[in-house]
Amino acid sequence: MKEYSKTKKYDRKWIEENQMGPNPILLMEELCENLDLKPGMKVLDMGCGKGLTSVFLAKEYGVTVFANDLWISATENLCRFEEAGVSDRVFPIKAEAHALPYANGFFDAAVSATSYHYFGTDEAYFPCTYSKLVKPGGQFGIVVPGYVKEFEKGYPDTLEEFFVKQRAEHGNGWGEDMFTFHSNAWWRNHWEKHGIVNITACYDIEDAHGIWLYEDGWIEYVDADKNKDIAFIIMAAIKK
Repeated sequence: MKEYSKTKKYDRKWIEENQMGPNPILLMEELCENLDLKPGMKVLDMGCGKGLTSVFLAKEYGVTVFANDLWISATENLCRFEEAGVSDRVFPIKAEAHALPYANGFFDAAVSATSYHYFGTDEAYFPCTYSKLVKPGGQFGIVVPGYVKEFEKGYPDTLEEFFVKQRAEHGNGWGEDMFTFHSNAWWRNHWEKHGIVNITACYDIEDAHGIWLYEDGWIEYVDADKNKDIAFIIMAAIKK
């Protein structure tokens, strides 16, 4: 796997205790290589989970971060930001993606690591809601789980047995988010067709298996992916 020098600064135990999926700091470091973040910028960290990426952004780039999440309380995240010494630059917000409390054009950049697919596949979300939050010339960046290509039924045949097994163990609702997994070509078109942004990067990260295996709970998922169809997709854009 590629070496991520900034991620290596952070305690692995701290990451493992607070991550809500594959290493979010590693993924954010890859994403930020395609952005131009400067100290003092106002950045929306959308779907930040327990705020690891928000801590990373504040420490590594000196930006002011609005750490937005629906599932984790603002009070809980504030405690983490205080412990990390960034509470003067990172502000926790609990808000749903369609009811965000921010003014249009407030942000210099909006980023999201492994959460945008939960709400952003809606055809109207980017043009009608998300894109309005960032000022002209501002930046967008997402990293999402996906596939190397589109599949007619929404996922590769090789993963059928895995999903059936997981549903039997955890209930029929398990894994429905797999239908939000798409290819980098799908994501590019999803944003580009509205004419609001210029896409500056859109690609699959190398060694998706290695990233998934950072968290032991995904060993079965990776083992089932015989054709290496699963991916992590980076997309960055500038608002016109």
